Amino acid sequence: MIFYLKLYALTLPVFFIIDMLWLGVVARGFYRRNLANILSPDVNWPAAFIFYFIYVAGIIFFAVRPAVSEGSLGNAALLGALFGLFTYATYDLTNMATIKKWPVVIVVVDMIWGVCLCTLVAVSSFTIAGWLL
Repeated sequence: MIFYLKLYALTLPVFFIIDMLWLGVVARGFYRRNLANILSPDVNWPAAFIFYFIYVAGIIFFAVRPAVSEGSLGNAALLGALFGLFTYATYDLTNMATIKKWPVVIVVVDMIWGVCLCTLVAVSSFTIAGWLL
């Protein structure tokens, strides 16, 4: 249990840094252009941090833990990618189904981002796990 708590504590900033680079630098204008009519001018940081805390636990539990048990970096990448695909698809397709004029381009880009983000984080976390063992 201590091992996974340490792994979680070291993986959390990895996720945060990668996602903030995407949201705050790389895709900032993209989201502003495509979601201008519903995007809040201010980030609700408590909600964002609660998401990060829960989501990183999901990546570790569903992708990294099985990969560490098998000693397989490839499984960390695959399971991370699938976790990202399933979770981002859930979010984006639900929004598309329930929010008027939710942009298709957001669905596609966000799902691709979810796969990339979770793959990077799962592989990074797997590598960190190797250092901790």
